[in-house]
Amino acid sequence: MLVTDPKVVRQLLTRYATLQIAQAERHSPAAARELEDVSHRLCVMMGTTGVHDAIAQADALLVGARPTNGRTPGEGGLPLAS
Repeated sequence: MLVTDPKVVRQLLTRYATLQIAQAERHSPAAARELEDVSHRLCVMMGTTGVHDAIAQADALLVGARPTNGRTPGEGGLPLAS
């Protein structure tokens, strides 16, 4: 069984969010392709078929990967999926 690295998941989620914002501000075919690629990678890593499910699974993974002090560095402990 493969174990998903929380650091890689966090990087993909960050890139996904950045690309979503960029696309909302100004559509770019290159950014759209990269967003599709990142979305697919998240789905594969999380074992889901939809990006929203993948984000929810990634959020759950990161909540479980918190350090013992209860804080997730750089995220303030806030959930990533809504």
